[in-house]
Amino acid sequence: MTAPLTVARMRPRDVMRVGAVGLRTRPLRAFLSALGIAIGIAAMIGVVGISSSSGAELDRQLSALGTNLLTVSSGQTIMGEQAKMPVDAEAMIERIGPVQAVSAMGEIPEAKVYRSEQIPAAQTGGLAAYAARLDLPQVLGATLRSGTWLNAATHTYPAVVLGATAAQRLGITAAGPDAQVVIGGERFTVVGILHPVALAADLDTGALVGWPAAERILDYDGHPTTLYTRVDENRMEAVRSVLAGTANPEASNEIDISRPSDALAAKQATEQAFTGLLLGVGAVALIVGGVGVANTMVISVLERRSEIGLRRSLGATRGQIRTQFLAESLLLSAMGGVGGVCIGAVVTVGYATYEGWPSVIPAEATAGGLAATLVIGAVAGLYPAIRASRLSPTEALAAP
Repeated sequence: MTAPLTVARMRPRDVMRVGAVGLRTRPLRAFLSALGIAIGIAAMIGVVGISSSSGAELDRQLSALGTNLLTVSSGQTIMGEQAKMPVDAEAMIERIGPVQAVSAMGEIPEAKVYRSEQIPAAQTGGLAAYAARLDLPQVLGATLRSGTWLNAATHTYPAVVLGATAAQRLGITAAGPDAQVVIGGERFTVVGILHPVALAADLDTGALVGWPAAERILDYDGHPTTLYTRVDENRMEAVRSVLAGTANPEASNEIDISRPSDALAAKQATEQAFTGLLLGVGAVALIVGGVGVANTMVISVLERRSEIGLRRSLGATRGQIRTQFLAESLLLSAMGGVGGVCIGAVVTVGYATYEGWPSVIPAEATAGGLAATLVIGAVAGLYPAIRASRLSPTEALAAP
């Protein structure tokens, strides 16, 4: 016959087993508390993961395109008018030793771009016509989505290559003999369409024609407006300091020098600032979840006073009562933390896959998120645990 359970025969694990009602008293409340923690952690993991994936994509783009590109463009005169770069600026820059490649592009302001002659003159669509050198794609790392680039046979004729955005606005999906646009009142055949060019956004909204065709058909004056220069990375700053004076020796102050990769880096810095804001929102959600855990544990103490009194009368110590309620709080938070990490990882991988980015989930973010949940669980459960341990057996057993 089994011996009756007495205080003298009870071991610590038996005492813990007697109070095994635990989280089962209010499963919905416990679930909602864990869900609050999970949402906070998922927000933090998702924000950090998506930001890291975006940064990895930026690094990949810069590695593919190169960070050694300098842009030389015509600025303004002291009178505020648009300056003109010398016609031989490209040839002069080519003489600089560390310069590896130079290509030019010239805007033709009088030549507007339209889908047909029936389009009203005011509806330009924000498109611009440019004269372009044959080696421009090689210098910029530009690629074609459809058709071919201008070559020695076509750059003297009315042939045009459209930027990605320009083709979209003009309603042209593929290059071919039947695809034509009107530039400066003349019809040009679309021989190619570019992919978006990360380091030269102007090309996306441009219609690019050959240099000789621009001079012969569109009355282009031959002055380049932008020079794209590939430079030895070890001599970048040295070359940058002499580019303006070389491009226009008579008025170097009318030349602007920029580095397109700096713009991409600035964009990434802006995204990181926005990421900080979103992390703050995630932290607030995490704190709200912690408050939910604390509320659940306080109510649990009030509802389980009879159980606490029974355990105390059977020999459970105050330390064991504290341990039980603290463990329950930690368990709630840990469940929410693990669930949040999983949700955040799924969101990050899904979004990165949709955008075509590499999926990056920093290990320190995952570890930090789990550690944060345990800290919140310990803080949220400390007061209820102490309160439960201080209940006297007689007072607890007398509670309804």
